[in-house]
Order: sequence, then C-alpha cells, then structure tokens
Amino acid sequence: MITILDRFAPLAEKRSDVARATDLRARATELRSTVERVAWDGAWYRRAYFDDGTPLGSKENDACQIDSIAQSWSVFAGADRERSKIAMQSLRERLVRTDDKLMLLLWPPFDHTALEPGYIKGYVPGVRENGGQYTHAALWAVEAFARMGDGEVALELFDLLNPIHHATDQRAAEKYRVEPYVVAADVYSLPPHTGRGGWTWYTGSAAWMYRVGLESLLGFHLHGNSLRIEPCVPKSWPGFEITFRRGNTTYRIVVENPNHVQTGVRSVLLDGAVCTPSGIPLQVDGKIHEVSVTMG
Repeated sequence: MITILDRFAPLAEKRSDVARATDLRARATELRSTVERVAWDGAWYRRAYFDDGTPLGSKENDACQIDSIAQSWSVFAGADRERSKIAMQSLRERLVRTDDKLMLLLWPPFDHTALEPGYIKGYVPGVRENGGQYTHAALWAVEAFARMGDGEVALELFDLLNPIHHATDQRAAEKYRVEPYVVAADVYSLPPHTGRGGWTWYTGSAAWMYRVGLESLLGFHLHGNSLRIEPCVPKSWPGFEITFRRGNTTYRIVVENPNHVQTGVRSVLLDGAVCTPSGIPLQVDGKIHEVSVTMG
C-alpha cells in the first residue's frame, strides 16, 4: 500500500491535483510510521496479524516465523534502511538454501500448528506457498538486494533461481524433473521431493525474472522516449553489452566497469556526445546509435 501511494502521488501532481498528492504522501508517511511501530519483530518484519491480534511471521510463531515478502517489500516501501538491511540478511540466512538451490517463501511450514493462515495450510509442508520456493517472492528478494546496491548477492540469488542451473547434469535434471528452459512457479523444499520443480508454463514469475535481470541487475530502464542505465552488478564484472531495437532503430549499449564497482554511473555518451545518465533520449530514425556507459 505504501508503494502504491508513493506511485500515485506524482500522477496526481501531473494532473494538477495537488491536494490529492499531498494527502497520498501523508498517508504513506503515516503507514510507514505504523509499520515501524508495530511490525518490526527484532530481526525482520512481521507478515500480518490474525483477527485476535496474534502476529504472523514472528519469532513467537511455531510456523512461518519469517516470511520473504515482508522483508523485500520493506525495501520497496522505503522502510527504515538499517532495519531493512537486517531484515534482508535474516531472509538470506533463514530462507536461502544454497546447496538445494532454493529460496523459500516462509519457514517453518504450516503443519501441526494451531495457526490458520488460510488455503496454503492445505498444501503438504514444503510444497508451493507452504514453505516451498514461490518464485515470485524469490525474485522480489533479488530485486530488493539490487535496490540496496548489493550486486554480489543479487546475482548470486538470481543464478540460484535460474532454471538452467537446476539441470546442469543428469542427476540434477532427474531431481528437478521439469523443463530447465522454463521458469517454475514453485520448487519443493522437503524430502522426498526437495528440489523438484512444480508448475511451469503457467506463472507470472517468468516475466518477473526477465524484468529483474534486465532492469534490476543490468539497469535497463525504459521510460517513454528516454532510457536510463543504472546497473547493479558484481564488482568482478568488467562490463556487458545490450542491443536494444526500437522500431527500425538499433541502440548498441556498451557498459564498462573499470573501477570494479557494484553501482553508480560516472558518464554516458550517446554517439560520442555527453549525455545525462538519467535520460538518454531515444528516437526512431532507422539508424544505429552507440551508447557508451562508464560505471564509477
């Protein structure tokens, strides 16, 4: 909700509705204050509350002590920066299983518990939302780390979710048991099905993986008739290239990272001329344009 209010406020201003924009921003500020007061659990943010006031996503719970979504969206919503860092570190420590190539939605799963969260408790523990990897949420975590400027962790987790890495040999493929060229909506986390892919060909997480890779990591942000390049990559990357076609026009984008940084753009050249990094102008003229970006 905080993110929605923040997004709609500028739109209201563009329509000269200053009163509405002011109200939206005030509501967002109030919500942030409330979240910090009642949702912080000590090392991460709680997910929700039951009707009787019992928290969900808290160390007090015997199931779902921590939930991935609340941590990632604390970053998106502009929560307390230090708390968000702690929350994302807790996510990494408690929900990421490097050996199994999994990033869980929540843990522990709902099983023998008095908590009644709804339909997800009907799934077998470790399957889908009930303690398995739910790829939508996992990709939001990658984006959150990128927004925090941590290109090392962002790429590490992106690679963890990449389906091709679940079928690098016959043994891995037999464990994964679904197509390695399609994003799976979920991956199971408990024996005897640990690492087995769930639904494929039927998930919006494929689009999220594309967006997170292109926008959050490579920093390709298209806004109408302008382009912003704002990468977040590992320090070891010397650079990368993107070929972008707009109508009959091609933009060859070469990004160099001579100082081995994770974020930051020092300069941008468009066809040899200095250009502002935040707004590279685009046109459709049938030509090939060269965009040179230097990180730093």
